[in-house]
Amino acid sequence: MKISTKGRYGLTIVVELGSKFGEGPVPLRKIAEEQKLSEAYLEQLIPPLRNSGIVKSVRGAYGGYMLAKPPTEITAGDVIRILEGPIQVVEGLEGSDIPQQELWKRIGEAVRSVLDTTTIEDLMKSGEEDNRDSYMFYI
Repeated sequence: MKISTKGRYGLTIVVELGSKFGEGPVPLRKIAEEQKLSEAYLEQLIPPLRNSGIVKSVRGAYGGYMLAKPPTEITAGDVIRILEGPIQVVEGLEGSDIPQQELWKRIGEAVRSVLDTTTIEDLMKSGEEDNRDSYMFYI
């Protein structure tokens, strides 16, 4: 299974919005600047996220985007499915030998399980832990 730029950047948007949850709308421009990503590309990812009910938009001078639900209620699997489609490790299992089919099915189930049990809040916390470790000095 390969997660494309679409899926990775989509997760980046949702994690960034999650880190600002409850603080009001965030302009996409700000996310693009902070993450050093193309704002035009991020704009292409917002409509499916908005149509699915994960993100909502606010118009106006102080507008932008925000999560429609708390980060604890959105999983990485939700975002990946919206932007990438069904989560499949291997396509066309019918042509494989039976033992191989079973292996690919088990791998697919494991990947789906990880994506479906990892919330946006989990991803936010893991980013915070990485940042704390980078400032620690050992003598």
